[in-house]
Amino acid sequence: MAAQIKTDIRIKLLPRSSKSQVMGKEGEFYKVKVNSPPVDGEANKELIFLISKRLRIPKGSIEIISGKTSRMKVVRVTGIDEKSVTRLMQAD
Repeated sequence: MAAQIKTDIRIKLLPRSSKSQVMGKEGEFYKVKVNSPPVDGEANKELIFLISKRLRIPKGSIEIISGKTSRMKVVRVTGIDEKSVTRLMQAD
């Protein structure tokens, strides 16, 4: 059995934005705006939903591995390679 592909994505999250969207890459971080406030994990839930939609993978394949309470996060996605992540996160 082949090992699952895991890719880490660095995210700069901007909660309470007027529109939820991936803004593209800024340095080594992807800038992501979400409508939700950073209360009770709401912004994190919306971030995972947005990434799953953008990368066309199930929400269960996405995990915030660091920065759960910070704007700077590292998100691990399973089942998709870095090249595909880069292509799909840039496209708008």
